[in-house]
Amino acid sequence: MATINRETLLRKPFNDFRNYPYGFSRSGDFSIRESDALLHYGCLITALVAGELEPTTDEDKGLLAVATGQKEPETVIEKAWVKYHKRINRPRVGSMYGRSKIVEDDNDYDSAGSTEDDLVVED
Repeated sequence: MATINRETLLRKPFNDFRNYPYGFSRSGDFSIRESDALLHYGCLITALVAGELEPTTDEDKGLLAVATGQKEPETVIEKAWVKYHKRINRPRVGSMYGRSKIVEDDNDYDSAGSTEDDLVVED
């Protein structure tokens, strides 16, 4: 297995197909500079945060400090990463045609089929 180093991570493009299936540049959330910065530096920042790579340069230490919330973003790369995390962690909105409460946990429903009636009629 190949070792992970900074140069290989910078050459590998970063994609988030779950949240941005058509890419960062086509989403409308990011400018061209921000999408290029995410594409180029995303794998490096992800490896730094996950602990797979130790920060060796001052730039790596700054990226890690911004990603963990210890420092305010200053460069385009840092601002794009913070913006990316705000976008993917924003709360989901409900549909105007459906329920107002979004159920994310399956424990909210009684799937065992209780004998109690959910409908209460008062006379």
